[in-house]
Amino acid sequence: MPVKILADSACDLPKEFYTEHNVTLFPLKVQVQGQEYEDVKTIDPKTVYDAIRSGDVPKTSQVSPLLFEEVFTRMAENSEDGIYIAFSSELSGTYQTSVMILDQVKEKYPNFNLTIVDTKCASLGFGLVVKEAARLAAENSSKEEIIKDVLFRSQHMEQVFTVEDLDYLAKGGRVSKASAFLGGLLNIKPILNVEDGKLVPIEKIRGKKKVYRRLVEIMKERGSDFKDQVIGISHADTPENLSEVKALIEEELQPREICITNIGSAVGAHTGPGAIAIFFLNKLPS
Repeated sequence: MPVKILADSACDLPKEFYTEHNVTLFPLKVQVQGQEYEDVKTIDPKTVYDAIRSGDVPKTSQVSPLLFEEVFTRMAENSEDGIYIAFSSELSGTYQTSVMILDQVKEKYPNFNLTIVDTKCASLGFGLVVKEAARLAAENSSKEEIIKDVLFRSQHMEQVFTVEDLDYLAKGGRVSKASAFLGGLLNIKPILNVEDGKLVPIEKIRGKKKVYRRLVEIMKERGSDFKDQVIGISHADTPENLSEVKALIEEELQPREICITNIGSAVGAHTGPGAIAIFFLNKLPS
């Protein structure tokens, strides 16, 4: 029996991915205009971005503990081995909750063989880790081989992004108010990255075109072997900017493949519309 792969919706992979690749989805919760939805399942990102543009401040919450308990118990009863690949523990309580629920389930089913990995990743950086794990599971790779790959990609995933307005991240407590204040001044665009699972502002660039060129420069500085890797671009309802960044990356780096997704409802509730993120490995698996 192949190893079961589980992931939460903050990996920003499209809805059809989960059924096509037999990956169990744990949706985060998104609250928009007083209504609660399940990310991926019952809300789409554009609804969130339109709500933000109209002045709403969407809220998010972690995966339901009850859902973890139901899925883990069912897997334990069926003697299924699994790997739950989780959203950064620095950005959500989801990982910690899953570990707590697993401990409870193992009290009744001590032989349940599920490993939970804190990727310290978000959005499509997290998604690229999940995609490769699903591919390996489909090829009947061993659990140890898949975990080794998940850990390697999680540790070597570069996650660099820019947002239209840092205030969105500040409102959700994802960056400091001081950092946010500097973002909106005089067409200055912030560049952030993910360091040890946290969002950290690293540069401020004046003008949109310059910020996109700088994203590609950062890729050159931190990455290599682009012709041998799949890189990711995710965007928050900004297809025209996506096209510009994609063209720059293709021209400068000629990657083997570019995977493109929308920044999903749960992550997008914090980035706000207009964000562009790039994901790549700074070292390839040997």
